[in-house]
Amino acid sequence: MKGLINHDDISRVLVSEQEIQKRIRELGEELSRDYADLDGEIVLICILKGAVMFFADLARCINLHLQMEFMGISSYGNEQKTSGIVRITKDIDTSITGKHVIIAEDIMDSGLTLSHLMKLLSSRSPASLKICCLLDKPSRRECDITPDYCGFEIPNEFVVGYGLDYNGFLRNLPYVGVLKPCVYCAEE
Repeated sequence: MKGLINHDDISRVLVSEQEIQKRIRELGEELSRDYADLDGEIVLICILKGAVMFFADLARCINLHLQMEFMGISSYGNEQKTSGIVRITKDIDTSITGKHVIIAEDIMDSGLTLSHLMKLLSSRSPASLKICCLLDKPSRRECDITPDYCGFEIPNEFVVGYGLDYNGFLRNLPYVGVLKPCVYCAEE
């Protein structure tokens, strides 16, 4: 995978750049309303690397005084589905005790990673803990967890773009697209 992005690897655009930006503005407004009258600090946590674009756009749409933190979690490796083994690759740098925490995640799939993360962060005594994800694949859920805020519910397809990757590539697409099976099946 060198050179220009091969948009022919995408079978179709699932969520356009315009739809993403419109929905993120709506989520930002909703979060701003819901958190406006709460006592205590607000911390928005970006789950690296996939949520970076969503996190940056969402943070700019939230009209509140907030801290921004980053956390790296791995449960996929180079696979297309979660291994179920969650590893913290980068922890947040500040305490969340007594703070209102919003996790910004790119996609909620099996739910195993976020379920593990919720338990971990809950043990740190935040005032509240919510999940805001751009994409939700409820048909893939393997545990009892749902996002508190969701951009789009999507079908069970291999998606890339707007932070979501295939082997570390295609995150920089401005839309969310469905990757053609011939692209990832050819490497198996």
